[in-house]
Amino acid sequence: MKKKDIKILLVDDEPDILEIIGYNLSTEGYQIITAENGVQAVKKAKKERPHLIILDVMMPEMDGIEACEQIRKIPELSNTIITFLTARGEDYSQMAGFDVGADDYITKPIKPKVLTSKVKALLRRVKEEEDSEAILQIGGLIINREEYKITNKGEEIVLPRKEFELLSLLATKPNKVFKREEILEKVWGNEVVVGGRTIDVHIRKLREKIGDDCFKTVKGVGYKFVD
Repeated sequence: MKKKDIKILLVDDEPDILEIIGYNLSTEGYQIITAENGVQAVKKAKKERPHLIILDVMMPEMDGIEACEQIRKIPELSNTIITFLTARGEDYSQMAGFDVGADDYITKPIKPKVLTSKVKALLRRVKEEEDSEAILQIGGLIINREEYKITNKGEEIVLPRKEFELLSLLATKPNKVFKREEILEKVWGNEVVVGGRTIDVHIRKLREKIGDDCFKTVKGVGYKFVD
């Protein structure tokens, strides 16, 4: 996919930030769409179907957390990458963002070169998803990557994006032990500072929803999916 075909939706209530980030990304060749609050963001996301949404947290009318939650309910935007703009030290906002389906976060202020590198890294995930096998079936478990749907023994299960991506990663190679570092890099991105505890929490949730016997912990190393 060429840069000119990639749409990025920027959402922030500060015009200066929209202008600066928009300018830097448009000079890289991306199509830039802007919104000033969460309500506009949801409307424009539905209309434009961007590949990437860069979303501020604190905004009038509808904040970024709620906007992300609304966007994640739109089936045709299931593959859209969402990253939050957060002020340094806003740990609560970052974790709340992940809980509603965000993929990453960018800490403000950010230098233009770092921003463009970050965006390129995020967009690589879009390509990886397009290149991956659309449907995985392991026994009674069916993972549909295009529709972000999970069916387990005939029952459809709804998973938040990060849980889905973690399950999808482990299930691509049953019985392979994925190291924690690899999981963090492929699911959360190697530029995201999250602890190993984050993985443990997501695995615990997957065990509750898919089955405890499907996942095995390898102490000091990582996790594997057991077929």
